[in-house]
Amino acid sequence: MAADKGELDLSGAKQNTGMWLVKLPKYLAQQWAKASGRGEVGKLRIAKNQGKPEVSFTLNEELSNIQDIGGKPAATFVTAPREHPFQLQSVGGQTLTVFTESLSDKLAIEGIVVQRAECRPAASEHYMQMKRRQIEESSKPKRQSLQIEKAVTTNYKPVSNHQNNIEYEKKKKDDGKRSRVDKQQVLDMLFSAFEKHQYYNIKDLVDITKQPVTYLKEILREIGIHNVKGAHKNTWELKPEYRHYQGDEKSD
Repeated sequence: MAADKGELDLSGAKQNTGMWLVKLPKYLAQQWAKASGRGEVGKLRIAKNQGKPEVSFTLNEELSNIQDIGGKPAATFVTAPREHPFQLQSVGGQTLTVFTESLSDKLAIEGIVVQRAECRPAASEHYMQMKRRQIEESSKPKRQSLQIEKAVTTNYKPVSNHQNNIEYEKKKKDDGKRSRVDKQQVLDMLFSAFEKHQYYNIKDLVDITKQPVTYLKEILREIGIHNVKGAHKNTWELKPEYRHYQGDEKSD
């Protein structure tokens, strides 16, 4: 590396500067980038609880309004969660070094990583709303139908029954004559159910959503975890980033 970039500035290593390596949610990094050069982006709080350090970050209120969801401009603003507790992790015996590169392509060592952490949003209604909007945006079709001005003149030979109709009828029969509804409607039903209880088996979720098992499992894999062992074997629960329960209603 030093051979390609010239001399390596080792002054940072000599100062033995300890640095933190923190993993951020994508939306938080995007909001920080928007605030570049405009002052502080939030406040970092470091405290001790029974001798153990507790670290949390509070996002500035003016940066909590997000308009671009999933990289796409949204019609209305979404309020992002402001509180972000840190989950501290050990370096694990690794030697991690932070480098910087100047405009003249000169590399310099800034310090050694002494602490790893993950900055996570606190579970709140704002976070749930933001995640739902992200799912809605990702579910929108990339292709759209357009009205044509001229009639199609290509020859069309009618058939007694189209292949897609045959496949649909077979699928409908296999799934107990259940027809699929819009994915967002299924997500709303699932989120509503998991706000009441933490764990469900697939049979109960089929009864709640009235959806085919195969289709329901496809959606559950996006937002849920299937427990294959332990006290809650063969049940589904939400992934940590989607969990939000009402008071003490969380139950088995």
